[in-house]
Amino acid sequence: MTVLRAIEQKIEGLFEGVFGRAFRSHVQPVELARKLAKEMDDHRTVSVSRIYVPNEYTVYLSQSDRGQFEGYEDALLGELRDYLSQHARREGYELLSSPAVLMETDDDLAVGEFGIATRMVQREGRGQQPGEPPSQPQPGETMIYKPAEPAAAEPEPVPVPEREQAPILRVGAAEYSLDRGRLAIGRSRDCDIRLTDPNVSRRHAEVRQEGHAYFVVDLDSTNGIEVNGRRARRARLEDRDVLVLGSTEIVFERPRA
Repeated sequence: MTVLRAIEQKIEGLFEGVFGRAFRSHVQPVELARKLAKEMDDHRTVSVSRIYVPNEYTVYLSQSDRGQFEGYEDALLGELRDYLSQHARREGYELLSSPAVLMETDDDLAVGEFGIATRMVQREGRGQQPGEPPSQPQPGETMIYKPAEPAAAEPEPVPVPEREQAPILRVGAAEYSLDRGRLAIGRSRDCDIRLTDPNVSRRHAEVRQEGHAYFVVDLDSTNGIEVNGRRARRARLEDRDVLVLGSTEIVFERPRA
């Protein structure tokens, strides 16, 4: 089990039983952790030899959502700080100080919605070092996250006829078969196709079978995807289509019988 997953389970365990039913419609603590890590990834600042990320994160919740944490808020904030520290360490990011996580109430947010604003902060008594980003006087723009719509049931992959080979994704000299109906692409070790391109998100995109067709779908990546030179969130793939993720080209091929 990874360190991050262990912390996620601890965050879930803080509220298991106490808020199990209430949190089905409210903000999930572990979702806060994952989106905080995403905000860290999305606000990287690259210097000559280091990648700096914000060290202050403000979470905005509706009054109802924040009320669910009454008596447990300090414990949750501590676990979220640990989660961000571990994420930064694993990704090789630099912080101006240990990450701080703050929580505020925003009456404009509905139940299940939350916002996150980030900031680079030079702590008191510590001057700015060469190559470090300056302290920001105010947090940046707040990113609002809303509950995901219930996903429609995905169709079962249609078996490929025996005389027809499954399509492949070609990355340089490597080939990856779509014989199981889907392939996840990104920098994460959990992806089926793992790329080392720093411009690719940890879970960047997925190529999936729907009926007899195949589609590429953007998984909320930072830099998006291109199909044959055009930006796309979702696109149907045809033989020899070229996908670009970050600076990596991937070719979709349907072998002939």
